[in-house]
Amino acid sequence: MNTKLSVEHVYKVFGAHPKRALERIEKGQTKDEIFAATGMTVGVSDASFDVEEGEIFVVMGLSGSGKSTLVRMLNRLIEPTAGSVRIDGQDITRMTHKQLIALRRREISMVFQSFALMPHQSVLENTAFGLAVAGVAREQREETALAALDAVGLKANAHSYPDELSGGMKQRVGLARALAVNPGILLMDEAFSALDPLIRTEMQDELLRLQSEHARTVVFITHDLDEAMRVGDRIAIMQGGTVVQVGTPEEIVREPANEYVRSFFRGVDVSHVFTAADVARRDQVTVMERPGVSVRAALERLREYDGSAAVVHDRGRAYQGVVSVDSLMACIDSLGRRDEGRIEDAFINDIQPVSADTPLTELMTQVAESAYPVPVVDENGRYKGSISRATLLHTLDRTDKGAA
Repeated sequence: MNTKLSVEHVYKVFGAHPKRALERIEKGQTKDEIFAATGMTVGVSDASFDVEEGEIFVVMGLSGSGKSTLVRMLNRLIEPTAGSVRIDGQDITRMTHKQLIALRRREISMVFQSFALMPHQSVLENTAFGLAVAGVAREQREETALAALDAVGLKANAHSYPDELSGGMKQRVGLARALAVNPGILLMDEAFSALDPLIRTEMQDELLRLQSEHARTVVFITHDLDEAMRVGDRIAIMQGGTVVQVGTPEEIVREPANEYVRSFFRGVDVSHVFTAADVARRDQVTVMERPGVSVRAALERLREYDGSAAVVHDRGRAYQGVVSVDSLMACIDSLGRRDEGRIEDAFINDIQPVSADTPLTELMTQVAESAYPVPVVDENGRYKGSISRATLLHTLDRTDKGAA
């Protein structure tokens, strides 16, 4: 993947003499100490991270953690005190006002918590607003705006007015307006937090659907853990103006950086977070299918490693099947004394592999009912490991133990 957005050592200090605050930060003073001594507020301190092209990058934290300040520095609605923000390698902190306006018009759109629709304009006019400001001809901008409304399911409401729409519909218009300019980066600041829970979930689904059809680079601000886990490819956790951890939901649940992060994820139902690949283990006995590997040889290997079952794969680790002591013995009993037999004749037919990206919620029953560990394969059919009942139970129990 390519890096679309790069944030490097970005600071924001609110106050009359921000450089003095930066000097205190360098000396190790905290945000509270600096405010007590100078009256200046450190909004963001030394934030650094990259956002890859086409991913939904979530920034989350408690109120006052600096997340909204941070997202507004990504398009310079708030001027950084120090550091750089690069889009496609270009440092926007060094751009002139004219260059910045051009960048905002063509490259970055923003969706706010408030719908910010103009009541005297129709849904179509609201959606086309950014295009109108950019000087796009009326016929072209209306055609583009209609396509954006169609994408969010509101084409039929193009000639309605904001006061005729529900809250969820208004936010869809806001999203359509942002999408109409076909931005390379979409900034969403608590975009769904003002909505009722059911509508909020629908909007999350809508965002994920749009992303599956046209992957945009999205920076999504939220204070809600469930929302972050649901939509985020990666999550940055902010605490007191500082980015304390960046990682996938699975990485953060598995290894929280500190107690603050751990408190966010304590009690998370990991079955909704982890996939089969996250918990598969590679300590299952395996047999490579190649010339000379017979049923008798496979049985000997199982006995040597004191195993009850083995996964069979080829030289390229492509999954072939599962054999057990019982299935191998049954196969040998049907052979002549000198017949080595084919290992595929001993495969256990009712064991089916699961895809590496299968959520745990979808494979719990299969693992629980299987007499042997369930094999996990990647998108090319290569063996990645196996999940036993014990492994699954340990994974499901890990959050409670981590909270103790």
